[in-house]
Amino acid sequence: MIHPLAYVHKDAKIAENVVVEPFTTIESDVVIGSGTWIGPNVNIFAGTRIGENCKVFPGAVIGAIPQDLKYQGEYTTVEIGNNTTIRECVTINKGTKASNKTVVGNNCLIMAYAHIAHDCVIGNNCILANVTTLAGHVTIHDFAIIGGLSAIHQFVHIGAHTMLSGGSLVGKDVPPFVKAARVPLVFAGVNSIGLKRRGFSNEQISNIQEVYRHFYLKGQNVSQSLDYIETNLPESKERDEILFFIKNSPRGIMRGYCPEAENGEE
Repeated sequence: MIHPLAYVHKDAKIAENVVVEPFTTIESDVVIGSGTWIGPNVNIFAGTRIGENCKVFPGAVIGAIPQDLKYQGEYTTVEIGNNTTIRECVTINKGTKASNKTVVGNNCLIMAYAHIAHDCVIGNNCILANVTTLAGHVTIHDFAIIGGLSAIHQFVHIGAHTMLSGGSLVGKDVPPFVKAARVPLVFAGVNSIGLKRRGFSNEQISNIQEVYRHFYLKGQNVSQSLDYIETNLPESKERDEILFFIKNSPRGIMRGYCPEAENGEE
């Protein structure tokens, strides 16, 4: 199933039913699982691990060394899960000694021209639309959807079940279950439609909305909001996930909508 015009290093571990199209280069120390299709003109560098039933479209470059001046040639990897699609000209860099790997989960769709930098961790069932750019050390949790032409600052965390509008400039962490939009990026409501599609009940969605009502719409600072939510709102898996995310945010949480900020006023 390997085209004679493709180059596959003899030490690469390619499952028997993998298809490798012409003019693709696969280096040594690459592992590709069964059922995966590697299109033409793809470059897969040493240290890359690709799971089963993936699709890699023409022009993709996976496992190239990081665009990080601190990288000194240490052994690192890229790990891609099962059933993930990587579209045309996507670039995914391997990790650095900070974490030793870059990870993309199962059932993801990485659209054309997206870039995933070193040490990023992308969860399961995520969508990165066209030309999404991730700097190093970004973490994106399960079921997140990032609109096209978005740019994510290094070390940013994006919570599960979020939806970011196209063209987003993301410099602060985005908590789970929300929509985010505008410039600068701000809270734009709970991602209720996405949550319904994934089986969340009306009660669960209502509880999430109540948490964010107190966090973003009551005029309190972060500490006051967290204290109120923890003390007064009933415990639930979703409430606790939001609280944990905010308390452990490395860059601070994006703020709520402020018309003055949008108009450039102090």
